[in-house]
Amino acid sequence: MSLFSVVKYIVFYIIFAITLFSCSNRNTPAPVSNIYSNSVLGERTRDTIKSSQYIVKKGETLYSIAWRSNSDVRNIARINSIVSPYRIYPGQKLILVVPKVKKSTKATKHKAPHNNSTKSSTANNKNSQKNTLASTKKQAYGENISEKKSYQNSILESEKPSTKFSQKISRWQWPVKGKVVEYFSNRVQGNKGIDITGRRGINIRSAAKGKVVYAGNALRGYGKLIIIKHNDDYLSAYAHNDRILVKEQQQINRGDVISTMGDSDASKVMLHFEIRFRGKSVDPLKYLPTK
Repeated sequence: MSLFSVVKYIVFYIIFAITLFSCSNRNTPAPVSNIYSNSVLGERTRDTIKSSQYIVKKGETLYSIAWRSNSDVRNIARINSIVSPYRIYPGQKLILVVPKVKKSTKATKHKAPHNNSTKSSTANNKNSQKNTLASTKKQAYGENISEKKSYQNSILESEKPSTKFSQKISRWQWPVKGKVVEYFSNRVQGNKGIDITGRRGINIRSAAKGKVVYAGNALRGYGKLIIIKHNDDYLSAYAHNDRILVKEQQQINRGDVISTMGDSDASKVMLHFEIRFRGKSVDPLKYLPTK
């Protein structure tokens, strides 16, 4: 083997060893791509709430908490006896999900010899009469047994889905002109809205008439976020803004400028746009007009 070949092999092994050492000492993990798209999985990690109870933090509204827990704000309000306009305060404890009440399946079994069936029947009748008499006495002294279940029934009633007809929006419009680079997905790590790219600073407009129920940056993964209530059924959200130009409780019309496009809490300049129907994410493209 020539001297040149020996030197070439030595250099190769030195480079290989350096590369291997560098990989083994990496302090941060390499970006992991979502198998459902080309975006980085970390961008999909929203600040969601999965617990049944929650302590309110500064800057939050009931709408932002309902948004993070994928719940209808009306259900949370009913469970916690909060009336419109749904004012909450830091440190307040909210029940988001009422635990299901398990029905008792235990039953008392009476065993008696076959030849004593008549005696057993007589004893059962006497016990039934005693129970009825005891119940009647309790009622006479003002104890209404049915009231014990009133609280439980009211909670169960709050868990029932709304039976009202859907309040449709007469017309939606695109919040901004641009290219859709990420589409809606129902998968667990899927995008719960659409991502539209554009230039930093261009105007973002309200997709429909409504009221601003959240404007801030308290929700990790959304950056500077605006949530607009259009009616009792529909909400829309506008994330990663550069500047927010509206305030909470402000009434706005369809097409009003609400913010400017940016990249707050995102890897690129874009608008993340969502529509929710009774607290659940829906595909915005089914509502927005065809371009």
